[in-house]
Amino acid sequence: MKIGVPKEIKNHEYRVGMTPAAVHELCGHGHRVYVEKDAGAAIGFTDDDYTKAGAVILENGAAVFEAANMIVKVKEPQANERALLTLDHTLFTYLHLAPDQAQTDDLVASGATCIAYETVTDRHGRLPLLAPMSEVAGRMSIQAGAHCLEKSLGGRGVLLGGVPGVSPARVTVIGGGVVGQNAVAMAIGLGAQVMVLDRNMDVLRYLDHLYGNRISTLFSTAATLDEAVTESDLVIGGVLIPGASAPKLVTRDMVSRMPEGSVIVDVAIDQGGCTETSKPTTHDAPTYVVDGVVHYCVANMPGAVARTSTLALNNATLPFIAALANKGPEKAMKEDPHLRNGLNVFQGKVTFREVAESTGYEFADPDTLLGS
Repeated sequence: MKIGVPKEIKNHEYRVGMTPAAVHELCGHGHRVYVEKDAGAAIGFTDDDYTKAGAVILENGAAVFEAANMIVKVKEPQANERALLTLDHTLFTYLHLAPDQAQTDDLVASGATCIAYETVTDRHGRLPLLAPMSEVAGRMSIQAGAHCLEKSLGGRGVLLGGVPGVSPARVTVIGGGVVGQNAVAMAIGLGAQVMVLDRNMDVLRYLDHLYGNRISTLFSTAATLDEAVTESDLVIGGVLIPGASAPKLVTRDMVSRMPEGSVIVDVAIDQGGCTETSKPTTHDAPTYVVDGVVHYCVANMPGAVARTSTLALNNATLPFIAALANKGPEKAMKEDPHLRNGLNVFQGKVTFREVAESTGYEFADPDTLLGS
């Protein structure tokens, strides 16, 4: 297999699809890896590191796409990258297609095989390739939220953990999944007053068992969510429906009744956001204000801690990259239903039901297309 690793070009995105260690692993299996010049330089992986691992360094992204059969990235391909995809390519990366009509249209038109990290599953029904970035984003959400609460950034001027004699900030975490659990851990560590909402009682029981009276848990209804959000200093949106657009749980009316200078960090923004007032932002301009509430909606939050994120992501993706390369994409997906769940676009068709429903395409059953 000829594997290509282009440099990420999204705003302030310094992660890289494969580390030198991952390249060494694939080259050891007899594959050819092409890495774009300086693809990992920003986080300490030099071209020399990649060359020593067995990679061939190419001058630009176009050359990588031309040389490779499989493209391994981190973020969704940008418009100029999508123009380089052909039906001979397999793309393996985060896609988040449901809220992104333009990307979906381009990938369908390319004819490429497009496998999304975020919908690959494991035998327990979990999302093993989304989990490491959800862990990073959950932890970062508290860090970013605490920063945004500073008065100079438009916040309330509240210290998350308070000080003796002064109450800590009130933090509401919507969703008790991987993002939410990591946000809770960080918020508790900083001494905040934490409320978690979820509709899964097993999740709430787990968090209650883990933290006891250090947090409050609530079954999420319209009423409990309204009360929690409108009384919070910091709201973390960590809702996920795999492959689908995030539900708009926090309404514009709720936002208008939040305290002046409070903060929303919408980690679900990759899937469209779980707040009606959310819109994607970048690390260059991470926040905006609606009704006096600071919104932090950076669509690639883990990119800010790119070295940690790259290492964590490669730990999870490497076995799947190896399977795709060793067996070929179609055979690998036929043999592994969990990898097959990652298939979003194939032969000009949308093969993930929630993406099809969100983007207006007819759903094509991947089992039928692959003949499995």
